Amino acid sequence: VYISALAEMEAMMGDDEKLIGDVCSTAEQLKPRFITLCGTPIPMMMGTDFSGLARLIERRTGIPAIGIATNGTHSYLPGVSAALEEAAKRFCPDEAAPAPMGEHPVINLLGVTPLDFSVTGTVEALRSLLEKKGYHVRSCWAMGDSFEDLMAAGEAHVNLVVSSAGLGLAEFFRQKYGTPYVTGLPVGSDDAVFRALDEAARTGENLSPLKERLPADESCALIIGESVWAASMRRAYEEVTGEPARIICPLEYDADLLGEADINTDDETLIAEAMKKAKLTIADPMYLGAAPGVPFIRFPHEGYSGRIWRKEIPVFVGENLIRWLKERL
Repeated sequence: VYISALAEMEAMMGDDEKLIGDVCSTAEQLKPRFITLCGTPIPMMMGTDFSGLARLIERRTGIPAIGIATNGTHSYLPGVSAALEEAAKRFCPDEAAPAPMGEHPVINLLGVTPLDFSVTGTVEALRSLLEKKGYHVRSCWAMGDSFEDLMAAGEAHVNLVVSSAGLGLAEFFRQKYGTPYVTGLPVGSDDAVFRALDEAARTGENLSPLKERLPADESCALIIGESVWAASMRRAYEEVTGEPARIICPLEYDADLLGEADINTDDETLIAEAMKKAKLTIADPMYLGAAPGVPFIRFPHEGYSGRIWRKEIPVFVGENLIRWLKERL
């Protein structure tokens, strides 16, 4: 990853040749498989044409180039989603046929990002759990797989969306290959996600098996975070305590996962008020500053607090999450 290193006058005057020349020079040295251009707030204000720049770079270098008009004013989710979709549009073959299905379908994992899963073992544990249950993981978008594995995504029978960053890609594969998708992480002893994978592969329908099961209100436990993780955490909390939990999602979200008592807001005042009313909050430690002194379980997320508390991030699939939650409750 490189920065453009444009001087103020070059940025203001839109000196595209400086940027193009630097990218082409770097590409000649590194010989990458492809090149991606991403934006920040200043290129947004200048109206930079990333797609146009990518075409010029590709023409000059002969290396595939992609332009993504990110702008640094949203959460990480739209940017990750756009990057995954553009890669799939550009490089995945137009046609692919799944192999004959055995007892369980072949699956892709979508939305596997270092911000959502870190590098503390959850991705490896997720793949291992799925393989033990009889599911073959064809590709993992996009941690730990080769380029060739990712390009074989059309061979899967069903996609498992494990963070909101994978929803756009799931819709793209739905349109391109007709592949249905299931949203959620397998947690605890509940086989809802596995049953949904089998059903989706059989029927071709998209499924969200982790919707709320118990009616929630402002006084119950509160979970703050990305919607797929939060819905999975709620299912684990229900299994451990037998009590309901409420979600606040401060990011772009999957509406199918949120219930009537859940809220989509990044307003710090509203979040602080909700924390004070809740019996318990599960969230990144950064949220402690919103309502100091409330009952709180720390669950770091690198999309919020970076690597500050990485050592505290548990493996949060299967029985691992149940054990972690029991210890803290």
